[in-house]
Parts: sequence; C-alpha cells; structure tokens
Amino acid sequence: MIDRRSLAFVGALLLLLTILLVPTKVSAAERMVWPPAPDPARIEFVRSFATAEELGIGKGLFARLKDLFLGEAESRLVRPMAVVAHKGVIHVADPGARGVHRFDTTRGDYALIRAAKDTPLPSPVGLARGADGEVYVSDSVLGEVLVIRPDASVATPLKLDVKLTQPTGIAFDNERRQLILVDTGEHCVRFFAPDGRLLQSIGRRGSDTGEFNYPTHLWLTPQGRLFVTDSLNFRIQSFDMKGNFVASFGRQGDGTGDAARQKGVATDSHGHVYVTDALFHALQIFDQRGQLLLPIGGRGREPGEFWLPAGIFIDQAAGDLIYIADSHNRRIQVLRYIGGPT
Repeated sequence: MIDRRSLAFVGALLLLLTILLVPTKVSAAERMVWPPAPDPARIEFVRSFATAEELGIGKGLFARLKDLFLGEAESRLVRPMAVVAHKGVIHVADPGARGVHRFDTTRGDYALIRAAKDTPLPSPVGLARGADGEVYVSDSVLGEVLVIRPDASVATPLKLDVKLTQPTGIAFDNERRQLILVDTGEHCVRFFAPDGRLLQSIGRRGSDTGEFNYPTHLWLTPQGRLFVTDSLNFRIQSFDMKGNFVASFGRQGDGTGDAARQKGVATDSHGHVYVTDALFHALQIFDQRGQLLLPIGGRGREPGEFWLPAGIFIDQAAGDLIYIADSHNRRIQVLRYIGGPT
C-alpha cells in the first residue's frame, strides 16, 4: 500500500517533469536601435546569452534534473572577459568559470575547456582565432598563452622564448602568421612567430607616443592596422605591422567621449572604432580620427546596458555582429552595425 509520503513524492516528481519538459515561452522583444528615432539607426540589439540553452544548445532530461538539484553547470557564464566567434562557434574566456566556454551552435555542442587533466585556468582574459581554426588564450595569472586546437577538449600551453609577466590582449595576424600579445606588466606589445620566437617588442612604460601605461587589449584590422588600449594613458594607440606608431586618440574625463577605464577595442567593416569602457559601463563608437560618433549603454541589466564590460569582438564576415563581454551581468550581448560607411 502506498503511503501519503510516497504519493506526495510521486506527485512532486510528476510536476517537476512537467515543468522541465514544457518549453518556456519567451515573447519577442521590441526592436531596439541606436540612436533612437528620428535619427537613422546605426546599431541594433540582436540578443544576449548566458547559457548554452539560450543559444539553442539543449540539454537532456538528466542534465536538467542535475542542474535543478545541484545548481547550474558550467555552461552558464560567470565572469566573461573576452569573446571570439566564427561560423557559429563562439568561445568565451571566463575567469569565473576558470576556463573557456565553447558554444558550437552548428553542432549543438557545448564544452568548458581547461588545461590537461581538467586543470583550471585561473585567469583566461584574452582570445584570438588563428589561421587554421585554433583559438589562442592568454592567462594573466599563469603568464602563459595556450592554444585550443579545432575539436580539442583541452588547452595546451604554447612554448614562447620570452617569459611573460601579465599577458592580456591577444591577436593573430593570418597574413604574416604572427601572434601579437600585450604584456600588461611589462607595458609592451610583443610579436611572436608560430614557433614561439620573439620577433619584436614595441613600447615601454611612459606617456609619449609609442609608450604605454598598463595596456590591456588589442585589435588587428584586415588591413594590418593594430589598435592597442593604452588603459592608464586613457587613449587608444594604433600601429602598422612593423610596429611604427600611426595615431592615437582619447583623453581622461567624465564627459561623453572621454575615457575612464577603457577595455576592449575593435573595428567594423567600415573602419569605425568601438571601445568598451568599464567605469562608464558603455560602448563608445569613434571614427578613425577619434571623433565620437555614438555612445551606447550606461550601468544596468536591461538590453543595451552594461556592468563593467570588458572584451569586444566584431565578426565582420557575419555582417558586423558585435559581441561584448558584459562581465558583471554574466552575459554576452550581441549587437549589429546596420548603418553605412559614415
């Protein structure tokens, strides 16, 4: 004979299964653009995501039950700091999860990638996609660059012939097969050959052109122009691929277009320069001369608002999709540039 306690348990289990198996309906959000009408729209909000499920990468019933009783698995972003995307595969560096999330929306697959034997990565903060589909990861605590090969389940340390102090921003030059890396602690940018040989270093601590004060992030354009976030000089500097200084813009202040704590930098297919500012909780868009074109954001949790944004990646091949690591909101926000060349 079944007692009341057993019946209550069975009833609760059936209710739980019903909740888990019935998909949640989400109403379509009203289209959000910047600047608002009547000005012509330049940027539109596409989506945000914090879990694999929000990208259409589903879990089986067992995994969903496990998440319910034991807490969400590592597929949830904790403190995303950098992001890269290519043909439906999104990598997110996440010191909070102590690894790199790989969301493969084409295969419907998710993995949290760490070092060998599931060794956590204490501070993965930079990502760059290589010429052959590999992804390079800078870890500022380990003082290492690691590489994630296509379909690999672990990140493997890259042997470099220079000891790094605090590697952060990273980029890969497909044409010249060079790895470019910010060493924040050494106030310089280093260029490496594929075999790890140091090719050149640019910069030292200072405030003159070509000098840095705790640089953090990098962006390399298809035309070979390198942008560097010179964080505590409150400016963006740009260089050619020989390391020659080209230009800079930015100033410290609390007004629109000023800099407080610049982080990520990227460009779209029209050459506009996008800069995330962590203390302004904003995305600012400039022209090549440093003239402010459009500010977006402010502190908050709503779409288009940020809380300590960090890295930014623009997928020009996908129609200028803009990925922003909204670190303390524990999500990636995705925007798109829909304006013209001006």
